[in-house]
Amino acid sequence: MQLNKVVNFHKALADATRLKMLILLAEGERNGQELAEKLGVTPATVTFHAAKLREAALINERRDKNAIYFKLDDYFMKSYFAASEALINRGANKGETNRMNDEEFGRTRDNVLKNFFAADGKLKSIPAQLKKKLIVLEHIAARLEIGRRYSEKELNEFIKTYHEDFATIRREFIMHQFMYREREVYELNPRELWARWEQLS
Repeated sequence: MQLNKVVNFHKALADATRLKMLILLAEGERNGQELAEKLGVTPATVTFHAAKLREAALINERRDKNAIYFKLDDYFMKSYFAASEALINRGANKGETNRMNDEEFGRTRDNVLKNFFAADGKLKSIPAQLKKKLIVLEHIAARLEIGRRYSEKELNEFIKTYHEDFATIRREFIMHQFMYREREVYELNPRELWARWEQLS
């Protein structure tokens, strides 16, 4: 299923109309009628293709009265491309490590964990800064069992051992691809799909 997430991303791109939609949305938010006129298709066709793009987490939508507005999800677009490259090349550079970068990343991670986790392992607060938030999420997600399928209740109970706001952390796990959800069942994604805090400035 995890590999299918990357496959579905590329399937979503493998259509000329959907690619044109993404190109238009890269310029800014547009409603369905605007997209239909620009693409020379019916609003129903836009709705069909928008559903495919939404399933792949490539666009977001909002409703304003009778109009639906679509917006490119640039963050997930970049994440999927990075995940695709990582999956393909994961064995290519084994043994090639940049020691200085590893040490820098280690210090950064250690400082964030020290500042945000209490001595008993509890999370003091959820960081607002994305980089720090990803470090915290990575630390917690790494304690979940690979291959285990968690019910929502089980996942909530696990998260509550770290922080009381289980709903926010559960949602962040999905948003940043640490986990995927299917019919209220949650499972860890491969690490290659996890959002990488090391790539943020």
